[in-house]
Amino acid sequence: MDSTQERTFCKWLNTKLEANGYPPMRSLVQDLSDGVRLIQLMEIMGDTSLGRYNKNPRMRVQKAENVNKALEFIRQRGIKLTNIGPEDIMDGNLKLILGMIWTLVLRFTIADISEEGLSAKEGLLLWCQRKTAPYKEVDVQDFSSSWSDGLALCALIHCHRPELLDYDRLNKSDRHGNTCLAFQVAAEHLGVPQLLEVEDLCDSAHPDERSVMTYIASYFHAFSSMDQAETVSRRVEKFAELMQSVWLSKNDYERRARNLLRALSEVQTEWAASMFTGTYTDAKAHSASFNKYKHSTKRGWVTERQDVTTLFGNIQTKLRTYGLREYVPPLGLALSDIDHAWNDLLRSEAKRSRSINAQIRQIKETLRKEFADLANDFSQRLHAVSLELSNVEGPLEEQQEHVRTLQTRLPALNDALSRVLRAENDCIAANVEENDYTIFTCQDLEFELELLAQSIAKKLSFIDNQAVSRNMTNLTPAQLEQFESTFRYFARDGTNTLSLPEFNAALASLGLVYSDEDMDYLYDQLVQEYGAITFQAFINLLVDITEDQTSPDQLRESFRGIAGDKPFVTELDLRLARLPSSAIDYLREVLPFQRNEVGEPEYDYETWLEEVFV
Repeated sequence: MDSTQERTFCKWLNTKLEANGYPPMRSLVQDLSDGVRLIQLMEIMGDTSLGRYNKNPRMRVQKAENVNKALEFIRQRGIKLTNIGPEDIMDGNLKLILGMIWTLVLRFTIADISEEGLSAKEGLLLWCQRKTAPYKEVDVQDFSSSWSDGLALCALIHCHRPELLDYDRLNKSDRHGNTCLAFQVAAEHLGVPQLLEVEDLCDSAHPDERSVMTYIASYFHAFSSMDQAETVSRRVEKFAELMQSVWLSKNDYERRARNLLRALSEVQTEWAASMFTGTYTDAKAHSASFNKYKHSTKRGWVTERQDVTTLFGNIQTKLRTYGLREYVPPLGLALSDIDHAWNDLLRSEAKRSRSINAQIRQIKETLRKEFADLANDFSQRLHAVSLELSNVEGPLEEQQEHVRTLQTRLPALNDALSRVLRAENDCIAANVEENDYTIFTCQDLEFELELLAQSIAKKLSFIDNQAVSRNMTNLTPAQLEQFESTFRYFARDGTNTLSLPEFNAALASLGLVYSDEDMDYLYDQLVQEYGAITFQAFINLLVDITEDQTSPDQLRESFRGIAGDKPFVTELDLRLARLPSSAIDYLREVLPFQRNEVGEPEYDYETWLEEVFV
């Protein structure tokens, strides 16, 4: 064991000497005997100078002074040395020398090891156990046989630097190979000198504990230095990451704040430059665009403003957490600038809303007035024509010419009504429901225009009929009145002519009933002669019939036949006589009647005929 310790301790001391430019020792007994190397080692380990000493002692007393100076320094550092004096070192007492060096190893290599409250040997052992715990083939219980297969050494290396060796591919039964690999990797990559030989671990039943501890302590310090370097690097890295994160957040804040402010300014500029064309469609388009902005664009800005404010607060919190100087945004990008711009936006929004609403109200008012002006003017023109129509007088030819002149003014009134209709449609499109400037609607005026057109047509028909009647000298005025009223009653379509059913009904109402065949023949003859059953055709036919057949007595006999010799006829009598419904309706209107005990009318044809005929 002493040979193993001597070799191990000598290598350990040589690492100190060589690191400081001193030549290595070959033998502890020989090289430490003059005290020079011992003083050099104490100055290295104590990081101080021991003062003047004899660097080339020749006499024993000089060597004793050197050794004693070194031992005294060791004792001054609080390191307890037992049963060893200068003579023991000068005389080469290997056992006491090894004991002294072990004390130095403990003091300068192992004493500062700490793991969860345990120090020195116990702390180093706990550290090894924790680092190798994940490796099932390794069970560190001591600093002797637990290290004899090399796997514990490989596990320590792999735990800290897995890239240096592939633990899973190790031949777990190759004790020498694993130990040699660990020595080689530790020396080349970790700066851990090979203090032991492979045989010291693999070929010994109980490897020397002190030698193994000295070597394993080198692993601890190597990895601790690496951990400290990593800690420093991580600290710098973490701070760099922090500053980069803050820098990115600042840039993000400034970019987003600048974009938000630009967007707020641009929309206000757009509103200020916006012009209305004066149409309701244009005003509603502005309103729709404004509402879309409020429900989409503005909501996005509200969210962005909140996010930017939160981002700024996060930046300040992060800086305060690490005691760093607070962030001051560039000029014009502070939160107060954003708040000011936002308040400007709200004022511009209110102004924009008022402007659009005022434009819509103005357009509606204009539409009301435009419609009212057109409608009122149309009503006045309509009234003027109606009044002029009612005042037509003079000879029939002049009346006829006057009425036809009035009729030529109808197209212009139709055009004017079209303009009223367009104005009303504009009001409907603009949701204008009430109008205090007029009482008329387009439907009202259209109805009145139709009535005027019908009145003009009826007036012309009346004048034409009067002209025809004027030439009928062989008819009494009563007959003319009866025939004219009959014609007007059945000629209701405004054409001043009778269709076949109307013609049939008109004759039947006068008591002139024909078979269908005779009626068709008579109708066709008149149409062929006059072009249609006009009033003149109707009057001429009745003149012929009156002159040839119809006399008061004949009509009275006809009615008696229908009445069954009663002095009155009933509706049932007329229907049994197969008179057309229109003729029956006419007779019911013109015949005087009295109601019998059951409330049915009895029509007095005798009185009516006396009134009709002279």
